[in-house]
Amino acid sequence: MILNAIQQGEGPPVVLLHGLFGAARNWGAMQRALAPRFRVIALDMRNHGASPHAGGMRYADLAADVLETLGALDALPAAVVGHSMGGKAAMVAALSEPLAVGRLLVSDIAPVAYVHHNAAIAQAMRALPLAPSLTRTEANDALAAAAPDPAVRAFLVSNLVLGAAPSWRIGLDEIAAGIPDLEGWENPAFPPYNGPTLFATGAESDYVLPEHRTAIRALFPRARFVGVKGAGHWVHADNPAGFLSVLEAFLHDWAS
Repeated sequence: MILNAIQQGEGPPVVLLHGLFGAARNWGAMQRALAPRFRVIALDMRNHGASPHAGGMRYADLAADVLETLGALDALPAAVVGHSMGGKAAMVAALSEPLAVGRLLVSDIAPVAYVHHNAAIAQAMRALPLAPSLTRTEANDALAAAAPDPAVRAFLVSNLVLGAAPSWRIGLDEIAAGIPDLEGWENPAFPPYNGPTLFATGAESDYVLPEHRTAIRALFPRARFVGVKGAGHWVHADNPAGFLSVLEAFLHDWAS
């Protein structure tokens, strides 16, 4: 699948992959900051943003989409940066096609299965009555029980297109069906990835725990770890300056 891409800048390619219910535009500030030195490509993952909708949300599917799109854009090898769902897709891309991924930054996710509440969130979004009179405030309020955090609700509602025939921009049915795959993890049947690898975590997040490092190093022997102060799971949104500093240091000698 060829994904929708937002490109900016010239130079060695750097690819940005968003998380679940997100979009390429979530990386706007990072993309603008990196564009003076790099060709920065932010992708809408399948069933997100302006990319096509299709069944199948296994990470092998998502990684294949990313690699196919970058090949079509003549943007390989690339430095690949992925947050959460995008981080897992980035890991599988690096493991499956190591020569295509020059270096890998994974933001606040580990190669392990998680138990989260995304199924309940997807169910609440699908249950929202899409009447012509629907307002963003009403949609926000309707999702409060499934997503108590106001910032998360605002993020979810950003996917809603209002008007005479309101609709979800994302492939909500396909995403809902794929939640078990998205929260899970299957170790790919590939050798470890030996390229430079950085796991950048939110210092206030509990997504990447010390006990996960054994699983990480089994797949990524050169993995290094850094915590971004003042950030939770949404590292690049919670502390943009801190995350950008980490990212720029990691990319300092990329294709130089």
